[in-house]
Amino acid sequence: MDEDIKLLVWKKARSVDGLDDSMFRKDACGALIMWDKFGKNNPFGWVIDHILPMSLGGDDNLLNLRALHYKNNLSKASDYPSYTASVKYDGRENVMDERNLTVNKKLREKLKQLYKNA
Repeated sequence: MDEDIKLLVWKKARSVDGLDDSMFRKDACGALIMWDKFGKNNPFGWVIDHILPMSLGGDDNLLNLRALHYKNNLSKASDYPSYTASVKYDGRENVMDERNLTVNKKLREKLKQLYKNA
């Protein structure tokens, strides 16, 4: 993935109070991710997720991209709008915590305007 897109996606992830947001962010599932662990199988590894999976008609539009812990991306698979998350940050470390989440309504509405299948 292009470095400029990677940075734009990173900046969409949530800042964490007390941590340098150029190095640490939280993904949409609440897992702590680290900038330099992109694409890595690491406790803080992350990937660029297609919110509406490509298999369901999504593409690389920035609106459809987000930073996601690699394990949350694996558990999400091609599910949309509801999916399974598997990792979250407990204030000290990332912990396994399987739960069902749903893409928020406001974002789903924006994706519907962009994609017929959303």
